[in-house]
Amino acid sequence: MAEVKLFYHKDGVVRLSRNLDFLKSNPIQNFLWIDLNDVDEEIENELEDFLKIYIQEEEEMIEIEMSSRYIETNDTLVVNSNFLLSNFESDPVSFILKNNILVTVRSQELISFHETVKKISANPKNYPTGAHVLVALFETRVEFDADMIENMTQKITQLSNSLSMQETDKDLLMEIKNLQEKTMMLRENIIDKQRTVSSMMRSEFIPPELQPKLTIIIKDINSLVEHIKFSFDRLDYLQDIFLGYVNIELNRIIKIFTIVTVVLMPPTLIASVYGMNFDFMPELHFKYGYPVSVAAMVLSALLILYFFKKKRWL
Repeated sequence: MAEVKLFYHKDGVVRLSRNLDFLKSNPIQNFLWIDLNDVDEEIENELEDFLKIYIQEEEEMIEIEMSSRYIETNDTLVVNSNFLLSNFESDPVSFILKNNILVTVRSQELISFHETVKKISANPKNYPTGAHVLVALFETRVEFDADMIENMTQKITQLSNSLSMQETDKDLLMEIKNLQEKTMMLRENIIDKQRTVSSMMRSEFIPPELQPKLTIIIKDINSLVEHIKFSFDRLDYLQDIFLGYVNIELNRIIKIFTIVTVVLMPPTLIASVYGMNFDFMPELHFKYGYPVSVAAMVLSALLILYFFKKKRWL
């Protein structure tokens, strides 16, 4: 749903307006944060003209080069970062900081934005500038990334507990593959935040009092990177176990086929001999020839089975 949110200071609290004309009719220094969610290009152009900023196209926002994802000019800081949704789809978000006003451009509803709004409403004095909101948004995003990683860890644990030789099917392998892909997406998302926050720590647009928060965020990100690496290693281990179970099951089947083949070879040989149509075969006129031949077949099969048992091949 297209939506414009204007957050501004008034009477010691942070208030909200949804009318872009309200921005033009009030002192610009009162505004803290302008959030654009899936708005029309016309609104973006209007805001660009009024604030003298440039709002990037989505193709520019998703560029992987750091020079495109983090830009500093004389009076503007531009940060592009991907925010994951609960379904692991990625939504590129652009942050534009100019004259202590933060402009965010996105196309999806993000729970981290809602939680940041709650934080601002609860403690408005802690967010005097747009830079404080920018840091709060990344701080909240990292918290949700940690929740997603924890949820992923629980799924991996459940999968590990359910893995057995009786369940070595394709669905289980696909589940491991899906978890691996989601883990890689989480890792890419965290690494993206790591690069961005590291650059923000060196920026003159970030007030000195926010440096301790950025340091804590970097420490949290580093711990999450290690956690993700451990989760990915666990998935590799589970995949190896799964393939080991598959090989064991395959070897068991081949072993059964081999034993059946070897056991049936002597009876087949006996049946083949007495199935010949030569004129001079004394056993052809033997009164008990049929039961003797059947008994010979059964006995030969039992001897083979006894031999396999003795060798512990069964």
